[in-house]
Amino acid sequence: MLKGLLNLFLQSNCPLCQRSTPDDLCQYCAKQLQSCHHKDPSCLWQKPIPIFSWGVYGGSLKRAIAVMKYENQPQIARPLGQYLAEAWLLNLPSNERHLVVVPIPLHASKQKQRGYNQAALIAQSFCQVTGLKLKQNGLQRLRETKAQFGLSASERENNLAEAFAVGSELRDRRLDTPVLLVDDIYTTGATANSAVQTLRQCGLTVLGLAAVATTVKDRHIKNS
Repeated sequence: MLKGLLNLFLQSNCPLCQRSTPDDLCQYCAKQLQSCHHKDPSCLWQKPIPIFSWGVYGGSLKRAIAVMKYENQPQIARPLGQYLAEAWLLNLPSNERHLVVVPIPLHASKQKQRGYNQAALIAQSFCQVTGLKLKQNGLQRLRETKAQFGLSASERENNLAEAFAVGSELRDRRLDTPVLLVDDIYTTGATANSAVQTLRQCGLTVLGLAAVATTVKDRHIKNS
């Protein structure tokens, strides 16, 4: 009886449906998210910037990311990072085993307003499962950019031009290990392109980007 009361006390509400659950998400919502799993997470793993994505941006996954970012529910990042990590381990797109994980950063003012960087939380969970090394401050955002939503591909690229700089954890250090970027969503590639260009200009090797979700179904449609 005491154990039952303790379990009841330790339970919280699922941030997506408000059902009582001992986990970050209830079983129902976790199952709904799993239906968004990409059948081939490595289908975009090709040059110039290889992309690995756990899921297709839509339905339950789109809502979960929106709730995580805009409704102050950072705990959703933990299972999303775990899903991405499990897919990575099961579908390793590269023979490279020694990587440094760097999340796409928010500008300091936006992070202060939100209270957290969802990409950093996803990367933290991703590294806990994969065992890869996290460099949370490997990149920094130099200027606050407009929201990418609603902008054309060219407007997104202009919006993110020179938006990043190498951060304190990678600056002035010789790094022979490739960098794997992590973000919540990959869309046109403008964010990834800007981040990769910044790192490569400083002589750092970028293996690719791992994202929880992507809107891109075919690399030929190309050009977060």
